[in-house]
Amino acid sequence: MLKFCSVLLFFTLVSGTINAQYNTNKYFETQKDSTKKSNFIKHLANGYLPTKYFNFDLRYLVKYNQYEALRTGFGGETTKAFAKNFRVTGYGVYGFGDSRFKYNVAGGYRLAKKTKTWINLSYTDDLQETGSSKFLTDKRFFQFFEPRLLNIDLFHKHITKALSLEHQLAPKILTESEFALSNISSTYNYKYQLGANSFETYRLTTAKFALQWSPFSTYNYNEKDELKETVAAYPKITVQYSKSFKNIAKSNFNFSKLDIKAIHKIFHKNESESEFILVSGLSNGDIPLTHLYHAYPNNINKQTVMQRFSVAGINSFETMFFNEFFSDKFTTIQFKHTFKPFNISVWFKPQMALISRYAVGSINNIERHQNISFGSLNKGYTESGIELNKLFFGFGLSFTYRYGAYHLPQVQDNIALKFTFNLTL
Repeated sequence: MLKFCSVLLFFTLVSGTINAQYNTNKYFETQKDSTKKSNFIKHLANGYLPTKYFNFDLRYLVKYNQYEALRTGFGGETTKAFAKNFRVTGYGVYGFGDSRFKYNVAGGYRLAKKTKTWINLSYTDDLQETGSSKFLTDKRFFQFFEPRLLNIDLFHKHITKALSLEHQLAPKILTESEFALSNISSTYNYKYQLGANSFETYRLTTAKFALQWSPFSTYNYNEKDELKETVAAYPKITVQYSKSFKNIAKSNFNFSKLDIKAIHKIFHKNESESEFILVSGLSNGDIPLTHLYHAYPNNINKQTVMQRFSVAGINSFETMFFNEFFSDKFTTIQFKHTFKPFNISVWFKPQMALISRYAVGSINNIERHQNISFGSLNKGYTESGIELNKLFFGFGLSFTYRYGAYHLPQVQDNIALKFTFNLTL
C-alpha cells in the first residue's frame, strides 16, 4: 500500500506541477504565439518543466524503491538562452531508506551544430539496478513514469567518471561513445569469486559505443539549421558494444558485451496498434553479477497474489520474480496488441491490450557468484496477459499468467494482478 501511495503522490505532484503551469492564465496570456505553447507541451512530454535559462527535470522529483524507500530531489539542464554551445546538467537526490545523498554533475560543449556533435564530461555518485542494461542513446527516449522502479530491491553503488562523445553520423543514425572509470560496491551481501581472489568491491575501466538507427523516419533541418525528426517511423534499432579492460587504471576484470534492441510498431486503420520489442545481450569474459543481464522482472517475492499486487511496468515480465534469473546471454521478445479505445463517453475511453512475452538465456560459471542464488533461463520463459487501461486518471488493471517450462506448482504463484498506469500529454 505504501508503494501505491507513492505512485499517487508522484502522480499528484507532477500533475499538479503540470496543471499549475498549463492552467496559469498569466503564463498563457503572455504566450500569444501557439508555437510557444506547443513547445512548452513538448518539453513536458520529454520530462522537463521549462524556464528561460534552466529546464527542470521532472524525473527526479519523487521516486520510490525497496532499497532507498522515498527518493526525492531535483535536476535539470541549462537552456540555449543560457549558452548555445555549452550546457550544464545534473541532479541531486536523497534516499530516506538508506539515508544517503546521490548526485550527478556534467558539462558538455558543442563541437558541430549540424551533426549534433557534443563532447561531455560527467561525475556520478549514485545507485544502479543490478543486472540492468542501459543503452547510451536511451536518454533520447523519455518515459513519463516507470512503475517498475517501485519494486526494485537489488542495487549496487557506483562512482563513475566518464568522457563521452555524441555525434549524428547521418540523419537517421545517431551514435554515442563513452570512456568511463568506475568504483563499484554492492548494497547487498555479494562476492565475486575469480580464482583465488574474492571481490566485494572492484574497479572497472570501460569503453562503449552505441548506434541508434531509424531507417524509415523522416528528418529535416528547421529554420535554425537544427536536424529534427519530423515523422517518426519504425522499426528503430539500437546496437551497443561494451568492453572492460583489465589492468588499465587498476581495472579488475576483462569482459565484453554486445547489446541489441529493436522496436517495431504497426498502426492499423481501425486505430489499433501492434508493438514488437526484441532485446538481446551477449557477454563474454569475467563478469560480476552487477553487469550480468536480467529480463526486467517485476514480481515481488511475496506469498499471495494480493500481497504482490502493485503497478505493472512498461515492458517488464510481470510474473517473473525479482532476482529469480540472471544471464550472461539472453533474448526477450515481447508482443503487445492494443485495440481501439472503447468510446463509452467523452471522458471515459478505456483501452484493452493483449500481451505475450518470451525470454531465454544461459549462465556460465554460476558458482563464481557467492551469497546469492538464482536460476537460468535456458528452458525458455513465457507469460501472457490482458490489460484494461485508462479506467481512472490513467490507471487501469492487468492480469498476467506464467506458463510453460517455468510454470510453478501453486497456481496462484503463476498469476500477477496489478494496476497499470498510462499518461499521455
